[in-house]
Amino acid sequence: MAKPPTLSATRDRLIRQGLKFSQLRLLVALEETGQMSGAAAQLAITQPAASRLMGELERMVEASLYTRHARGVVLTETGRLFAGTARAILRQLDETQQSVGAFTRGARGLVRIGAVTGPALEIVLPVIRDLRVTYPEIEITVNVETSDKLAESLLSHDIDFYIGRLPDGVDARAFQMQLIGPEPVALMVQIDHPLTRHEHVSLDDCLAYDWVMQPPGGLQRRTVETYLLENGYSIPDRVLGTSSLLLTLALVADTNAVAPVARSVGEFYAEGSALGGNIRLLDVAVDMAVSPYSLVRPAEHDMSPPVARVYDLVQASATRHASARPAAQDQDRTRRSPA
Repeated sequence: MAKPPTLSATRDRLIRQGLKFSQLRLLVALEETGQMSGAAAQLAITQPAASRLMGELERMVEASLYTRHARGVVLTETGRLFAGTARAILRQLDETQQSVGAFTRGARGLVRIGAVTGPALEIVLPVIRDLRVTYPEIEITVNVETSDKLAESLLSHDIDFYIGRLPDGVDARAFQMQLIGPEPVALMVQIDHPLTRHEHVSLDDCLAYDWVMQPPGGLQRRTVETYLLENGYSIPDRVLGTSSLLLTLALVADTNAVAPVARSVGEFYAEGSALGGNIRLLDVAVDMAVSPYSLVRPAEHDMSPPVARVYDLVQASATRHASARPAAQDQDRTRRSPA
């Protein structure tokens, strides 16, 4: 008893026998036109050449694919089955060409962005909003983390670029950086906090309450503590340490705690349209800021077209943000200065 052919023996058999894409196109055209001459015209070949291609195809599949009649030709059941498969193959090739073209134009693909919290809102979010309209086939993932974790993710190729800082102890030669600017910090409280009823609020007033900050060693926490000490204040006596923004917001909204956050984050949640607007920023320590952050990418790595497109858009957004900050700060100082 003969053994059935193995998978390796049947795989790509038609290709190995010399199947041509022109034969697939001809079979589809033959089904559409019902005429050998019409099908040949669609392929811009002669009718004898078309007949020869069909004869070769029938010998490959070892079956009759069409029959002639007075008005032309009609596909057999086997021919119709093969024509359906041929049409699907040609359609998939067209779709693949479109996908490859979109990818090489930077209009399609996956882009993985990392960002610390403030720039994620100020710089990345506007770019994502625009991309949903201009390049909807670009898939974006955003990883909001601390700079040390973002640098690790970049080095392990888990993200394509990030907005943050270069941690201590990493080899700076592995990165390319574009400086953006400092990250202003604001003190956030709930809308009915006793301090919101003060005409003038001092840091001494704030230190009388519980604080919610990053765990010890976090960059923002070190920044706040250094600012307090350099300006003659003490460190808060009662501090809950957490790296969770969600928990920070919940604690601030439900207690009289004070929480330092990136100013852009505080402004976002203080707006009436964001989570009910039950957050307020205190008019105090307006010059407090975390050290400057940058747009960071690998030094020795070519970006794919979609990554390059999104990187350029984020870079432009960062440049606009950096140039707009001095004017906003001047307006802020003017608003806070006594008449």
